Amino acid sequence: MAHERLYGREGELRAIEVMLGRARDGHGGALAVSGDAGVGRSALLDAAGRLAGPGFRVLGTTGVPGETDVPYAGLHRLLRPLSGRVAELPPAHRDALGTVLDGAPRAEPFVLFTAVCELLGRAARSGPVLCRADDVQWLDRSSLEVLAFAARRVEDEPVAVLFAVRDGAPEAALAGIRRLRLAPLGEDAGRHVLRDALGSRDARGAALDGSAGGDLAEEIVDLACGRPLAIRELAAALTPGQLSGAAPPPRALPPSSALRARYRRRYLRLPDGARRLVLMTVAEEWLGTATMARAAGSGGIGARDLDAARESGLLRFEGDGVAVRNRLVRSSLWADASREERQDAHTLLSDVLVQEWQRSRRLWHLAAVTGEPDDGLADELAKEAAASQRAGRYADSWRVWQRAATLTVEHGTRTDRFLSAAGDAWAGGRSRRARAMLRQVRPPGRDRTRIARAALLRGEIETAAGSPAAAVPMLRDAAERLAGSDPEAALRALMWAAEAADASGDQHAYLEVAGRAASLAAPGLEGELMRAHLGGVAAAIRGRYREAAERLGRAVRLGTEVTDPAAQVWAALSAFALGDASRTRVLAAGAVASARRAGDAPAESFALMAAGRCEALLGHPPAPIAACHDGLRLAQATRLHGHAAEQLATLVLTAAFNGDDDTARGLLERLTEAAGARGLTRAAALGSWAPACLDLAADRPADAAARLRLPGGAGPALPPARLLAVPHLVEALVRTGEHDRAARTFEHFRRWSDGIGAPPGPDALARRCRALLTHGDDEAGEHFTEALRLHEAAGAVFDLARTELLFGHRLRRCRRPRAARGHLRAALRIFERYGAVPWAAQARAELRAAGSGADEARGAGGAGGVGKLTAQQANIARMAAEGATNREIAARLLLSPRTIDHHLRNVFTRLGIRSRVELARLIR
Repeated sequence: MAHERLYGREGELRAIEVMLGRARDGHGGALAVSGDAGVGRSALLDAAGRLAGPGFRVLGTTGVPGETDVPYAGLHRLLRPLSGRVAELPPAHRDALGTVLDGAPRAEPFVLFTAVCELLGRAARSGPVLCRADDVQWLDRSSLEVLAFAARRVEDEPVAVLFAVRDGAPEAALAGIRRLRLAPLGEDAGRHVLRDALGSRDARGAALDGSAGGDLAEEIVDLACGRPLAIRELAAALTPGQLSGAAPPPRALPPSSALRARYRRRYLRLPDGARRLVLMTVAEEWLGTATMARAAGSGGIGARDLDAARESGLLRFEGDGVAVRNRLVRSSLWADASREERQDAHTLLSDVLVQEWQRSRRLWHLAAVTGEPDDGLADELAKEAAASQRAGRYADSWRVWQRAATLTVEHGTRTDRFLSAAGDAWAGGRSRRARAMLRQVRPPGRDRTRIARAALLRGEIETAAGSPAAAVPMLRDAAERLAGSDPEAALRALMWAAEAADASGDQHAYLEVAGRAASLAAPGLEGELMRAHLGGVAAAIRGRYREAAERLGRAVRLGTEVTDPAAQVWAALSAFALGDASRTRVLAAGAVASARRAGDAPAESFALMAAGRCEALLGHPPAPIAACHDGLRLAQATRLHGHAAEQLATLVLTAAFNGDDDTARGLLERLTEAAGARGLTRAAALGSWAPACLDLAADRPADAAARLRLPGGAGPALPPARLLAVPHLVEALVRTGEHDRAARTFEHFRRWSDGIGAPPGPDALARRCRALLTHGDDEAGEHFTEALRLHEAAGAVFDLARTELLFGHRLRRCRRPRAARGHLRAALRIFERYGAVPWAAQARAELRAAGSGADEARGAGGAGGVGKLTAQQANIARMAAEGATNREIAARLLLSPRTIDHHLRNVFTRLGIRSRVELARLIR
């Protein structure tokens, strides 16, 4: 079948393979797979049968609701294939099994239990046996007790027993048997299930490749809540209009759905008061304890109803209220509710939502009782929404805008309110909701401005959360429509189009967008900053570095005067393009802080993404780790898939710079899948640089050179990534004796470094390259010495250590071991401080070759106990020792001052000190 392949179940399959492997070796075991309805328990049992292969004898049974009260019905189904072997058993056991197989008089339970164990053991003498019991919650109690008894006693027999049971089903009967709970599928696995369900090679599966298909896939996977069965049921019911994007995605499981019917049966078994509570919660999504207490008085909901609702599994009771279990349950119950049931729920809610902060929700439920548009109520709701929007409460405002829009009669006003709902949902980090609101936007006539506003927001969402290549034409079209009426919005559309083009690796599109932006006369500092940034990057792409330096410098200066987070990010990226480490850090930190103050989740994610990437490429690896992990969590929580991939790329590169092979390769696998699925060329390019960095750290320069100089996918695919990787390639080529090729490679980097005015960071790397390429030892020493000074000025500590190591190596080779040892010790201290194990090993090897004793080489980096610190702790300790305050360190690392204080307390504890004065003495 199309859905036989399991996605997202690698851990569970490995556990089953281990159990089957033990059975092949003569040692049995048992496993109970539990999970919610539709989560894939039966599919996992089927996969176990395939994993067992022809060497196993597979016996199976399934619980059937109609046979729950029939003693031994399930056991009869399991043992029937072994009925021919019953005659081999002792008489007492034969008689006992007659109870099961022939309906003979009942035997003593213990005799029957041991008889089943012996029968399975005899069957296993001709090869291992797998017993599978599905839907254990429907097995008759007698069968379950016997099977569980046998499962607990097969350790010395080649018998594997596998149960599949719904969450909450007989816990006591399966006591002593290891549980393996199936969690809902993740988003990527859900997409694979959907593609298989539609048929990846036919027209329906191909429909998922477009922008509309991306929206549809995300909506279905989200609605299914990680249940593969729900994904397949939704896929089977899709219409051609939904697949093409002409019709909205499904809002609930189809009426024929087995899961939907199951939820409805649970609901119908409840008493009247419990049903009212469930539908009220479905209509409101969450009810606080005070609201429930008022509902108990006016809605006839008693304690027994609360207990019944809790036991149904339809609601999730929390400390301060109750919510619907998940979106799948909510949409199913609401779809099956009658008009009268819905009106009753809305009426009850309008009676119990009486507090001032509940006013907008009460108005909505009052309007929903009639189901008719009401401009008066809509206007009141719009006022509430605008107030929440001004306060940055986007989680509230988008819902109220949506409700105001649905009640609005006038077409244009309704469109504006849906646009506001979409914008606030997006700002609140709800990309799926924002897409849903945009699907409701149907501007009257040929309203170019409203069409453009919708396209601008849709393109911004697609850039961060979807496919950036698809966003470029949307945003260019939006800019074209807005140019005459709102040049500032048009310019912002072009800025996001440029970001999308850069993320997708389309430099031709970037240059075209920059050309269009130059002709837009948007007023204000932000407009000037955006034009300067676009023009500067375009000039750099064309190789006109002096022009680029002038324009980018202008953007950097303007960045200190604006407050918009996105504009601050573009200013930080301008500083980064100039190699200005200090201004990059200040502007990036300012962008993160501005976005957090505004409560704008996509802006914060964008700022963290840029901050992490810039910091990693400025030669200071530990700093981006906090920003990247924070950014990755935020991007994943808000479904900003593009930002998540960028954060993965930075983490991959940071791990590779440190030589952390396991971490880098594990992250690279995740990055490759994420970037490939969405065409994220920039992220993939940074990731493709990582293996070469690992080769350098492992002292494999020839392999590193081969990776970095090969065209196409083997090395960084973007010119900016190639440019930044040049110092690594020069190092690799020099170490393999290819000086001429290294000199030709360095020429482009030299023109860029000289053209932008040689700031400390790029100038230091250029000096290091010149030192490596220089044949004269004295001249090389001068270049190395100046590179070290510039690294310190730029704060590029890790690049400083790399240069110290190369300088020490050069001095040792030219027979100056005493001078070499000083530089090698300095490199070792830094590598150990940052946990760069392979690099530290290289430094120790060089120290030994330079004449240091083994003890000195081994302990050079751990003086004073600093080697006990983690990389993050060591970085914070170094800045504190240099006199930075907690607030200054927090701004540098994009963390809170409280977090810095926590880290410093741990540093003091580990080092056995009490003050910053002692810390400064220790680190110096």
